[in-house]
Amino acid sequence: MARPRIDLPPADAVRALVDGEARLAVRVTPGARVEALTIEGGRLFAKVRAKPEDGKANAAVAALLAAALGIALSRLELLRGATSREKLFRVGD
Repeated sequence: MARPRIDLPPADAVRALVDGEARLAVRVTPGARVEALTIEGGRLFAKVRAKPEDGKANAAVAALLAAALGIALSRLELLRGATSREKLFRVGD
């Protein structure tokens, strides 16, 4: 059975959450039933199926963000939160 297509918020809405130093804060829920990226109350929330082991959830979040922003995965860097639900990414040029 094919996985359902993930609905992502518009790239401009996600880019609006990037601060002046090109940082993007994300609250992550690993091990979720469905993958999703939502904006609620001016914050970005990510749900990923991957479990938080061996960096799998971090990689899944980065891939979801790259898809939402329409950029290459290599342009994202995890700055803080490798073992936390609160993550901070740098969005490269």
